[in-house]
Amino acid sequence: MGIAYDVIIIGGGPAGLSAGLYASRTMLRTLLIEKGIFGGQITNAALVENYPGFPDGISGLELGELMHQQAIKYGLETVTAEVRGIELGERGKTIKTTEGEYTAKAVILAGGATFKRLGVPGEERLSGKGVSYCATCDGPLFKERVVAVIGGGDSAVEEGLLLTRFASEVILIHRRAQLRASRLFQERAFANKKMAFLWDTVVDEILGDDRVSGLSVRHVKTGKTSTLEISAVFIYVGQRPNTDYLRGRIPLDEEGRIPTNERMETEIKGIFAAGDIRKNSSQQAITAAGEGATAALSAEKFLAKQ
Repeated sequence: MGIAYDVIIIGGGPAGLSAGLYASRTMLRTLLIEKGIFGGQITNAALVENYPGFPDGISGLELGELMHQQAIKYGLETVTAEVRGIELGERGKTIKTTEGEYTAKAVILAGGATFKRLGVPGEERLSGKGVSYCATCDGPLFKERVVAVIGGGDSAVEEGLLLTRFASEVILIHRRAQLRASRLFQERAFANKKMAFLWDTVVDEILGDDRVSGLSVRHVKTGKTSTLEISAVFIYVGQRPNTDYLRGRIPLDEEGRIPTNERMETEIKGIFAAGDIRKNSSQQAITAAGEGATAALSAEKFLAKQ
């Protein structure tokens, strides 16, 4: 079966990399499994201006790489693979991946969540070039410009309100005739002079060559199409936690996220969770990093008792 580790971390975003740094520094043999780019969702941000230590900002890709370099400096081992399953045995936990099986005494689940895509032309091509899923990360890049927000729930309205601090106008596009957001958020949005609303409208295409320049939109009741000139589009049609392989193994909430206590412990001993995969996560890189560190410290205490 190969090497038995003290700790296996699933996910290489800020939560996983911070957990890897802390676990490795405490001399625990630690493996981090990541299926994509180290840094996670933050690598989609062209400029991160709200992470401590970088007063002039830093690209999300570079920040993720620096986190990765710092963690492996202290001995963190990494493998690029997709996790397919987990077995909870008496002597340890077995992680099944596309590159084989790995065992450990403790596991930190930090696989994050995947933003739901619209699935329209231009979305993937212009991701990070005006297509964003994080107003906190990218909003300041569009000062005094017209931007759009797609969605009608709490996240869409709350982030739309945040964007009014920077943009000259925020156009919220919703496929229904009324918002799904809480009444408080709705009242704030309707009272904000910088916010405009397009009801019963969907986006058919995101336009632009090197940067977002507009949207092709369609009214769902009349079928009428039109073009909207904007500089950026922020998409909030939901997130899907990366927990499919955990169903039936780890307790999940109704959204598929993992409940933990303040020590990042799940209901199963030796299993911890941190970052966007966790219930009640604030979905920010800085808090994910803190949760990752907390999970690693809790894992160290767990192993010390074994």
